[in-house]
Amino acid sequence: MNLRGIVAVSGRPGLFKLVGQNKGGYVLESLDAQKVKIVANITTTKLASLEDITVYGQEEDLKLVDVFKNISAAGQVPEAKADAATLRKFFKEVVPDHDEEKVYTSDVKKIVSWYYILKDLPIFKEEAPAEGEPETAKVEEKAEKKPKTPKPAANAKAPAKTAQPAKKANMTSKKGV
Repeated sequence: MNLRGIVAVSGRPGLFKLVGQNKGGYVLESLDAQKVKIVANITTTKLASLEDITVYGQEEDLKLVDVFKNISAAGQVPEAKADAATLRKFFKEVVPDHDEEKVYTSDVKKIVSWYYILKDLPIFKEEAPAEGEPETAKVEEKAEKKPKTPKPAANAKAPAKTAQPAKKANMTSKKGV
C-alpha cells in the first residue's frame, strides 16, 4: 500500500493528494469524485501524511498502513457512521493490540472513513516505494519539463557597437531656442 503523498488537512473532511507547492501554500487535490484542487496556506494549515500516522499500541505504536491491511483482510467493515460499540468491537478484532484508553471512538471513525475513501483507489493496491527510491510523480514531472535555453556565459563579449541600432538624436534644446 502506497500512502506517500496522501494527507489529511486540519479543518477539512476527507483526504487529499499532495500535488505540489507554490509560494502561497500546498496545492492539494481531493480524493473524492469531484477532484477539487485547493491551496492550503503554509502558515496556518496543518497537514498530516497518512504514511507517518500511527495508532497507539499496548507495547509500541502501530503504523496506519498495517491497520489498513488488517481492515482489508477482515472483509466485513462497518460504516463509519455506525454506533460506537460496533466500531469499538470491530477495531478490537482487527487491531487487538491497540491501546483502548488512548484510541478514541472518533479516531476509529476517522480511520474507517479513510479506509472507505482509499479502498477503491489504485494506491491501495500498489507497493510503497523504498526509502531511497524517488517518487514516480517527481520523475514524471521532470520528464515533462522543457529543457531551459542556455544562458550566455558571464564572460561572453558584449556585441560590438556597430551591430547595435543607431540611437535617435534628441533635437530639443534646454531653453527652447
